[in-house]
Amino acid sequence: MNSETHIREGQTFDGASLTARYASFVKLPHTLFALPFAGMGAILASWDYREQVTPAAIGWIVLAFTAARFAAMGFNRIVDRRFDAMNPRTARRELPSGTLSLTQAVTAVAVAAVTFMVAAFMLNPLCAMLAPLALAWIFLYSYTKRFTAWAHHVLGLALGIAPAGAFLAISGVWPEPWYALPVLAAAVMFWVAGFDVIYALQDVDFDRTHGLRSIPARVGTAGALRRARAFHGISFILFAAIAVTGMLPAGWFYVAAVGIMAGLLVYEHRLIGSGDSASLDLRRIDRAFFHANVGVSTTFCVFTLLDRLLGGTLPF
Repeated sequence: MNSETHIREGQTFDGASLTARYASFVKLPHTLFALPFAGMGAILASWDYREQVTPAAIGWIVLAFTAARFAAMGFNRIVDRRFDAMNPRTARRELPSGTLSLTQAVTAVAVAAVTFMVAAFMLNPLCAMLAPLALAWIFLYSYTKRFTAWAHHVLGLALGIAPAGAFLAISGVWPEPWYALPVLAAAVMFWVAGFDVIYALQDVDFDRTHGLRSIPARVGTAGALRRARAFHGISFILFAAIAVTGMLPAGWFYVAAVGIMAGLLVYEHRLIGSGDSASLDLRRIDRAFFHANVGVSTTFCVFTLLDRLLGGTLPF
């Protein structure tokens, strides 16, 4: 293992090809946080709109989501390039290190944004109408850390758009009850906010020094972890409420997914520790951040699909 492997950021790719550099630029593996939730949204819509689930629709959903995520992450890297250059943890990213030029980054983000808009237009009129709002929201996130510690929730809602957007991509209409998709988006939002607070523990001192806002920078490590646990608790309650109230189609596999989510989140927090200097191990953050949360999103997608194929909905 060479020395670069020791200092290379997690979920990035070794190699000098343009493809590898762009994949690292947007941390392509992080797509696994939200793409499965987009799949979950499409599966939930398929109960009432089965005839609208076509290969073309699925293809446009995947393209729209992938392009939106590329545009959002790339835009964030462009906006934050000055801070990334000053932070030892992020100084080797593509823009600060010069492995991608600013022109290459801006061009790629512009192409991704246009691709997202085209894909939304190809899905249905409702998606076409909402796409500019979704794009504006995911771009807004890149600036929020400059003025609010609630940037974690702005990011969370950016990912929470994924299942709601995929549902609408299949249905073409807003479902009843009207609050079902907002609850689903909020569940994802609090899940993301919780693990993003954990991830931000790596930059507490840097954020304070440079006037950047985050919950760890504002309340300290122990306080931030308490809030992360609270956010994850709220997320668990919201996901469970979807099944209990029947606001969206859910079966016993979905209920099992909620239970597995709880176990994975407990594991994540036990892996990090309580926040005191004796138990906190920042080296574990990347493992907790990535593996546990990919497990959460993938489980929900797979188990919702099993309900659709095998189990049926709950009798209440």
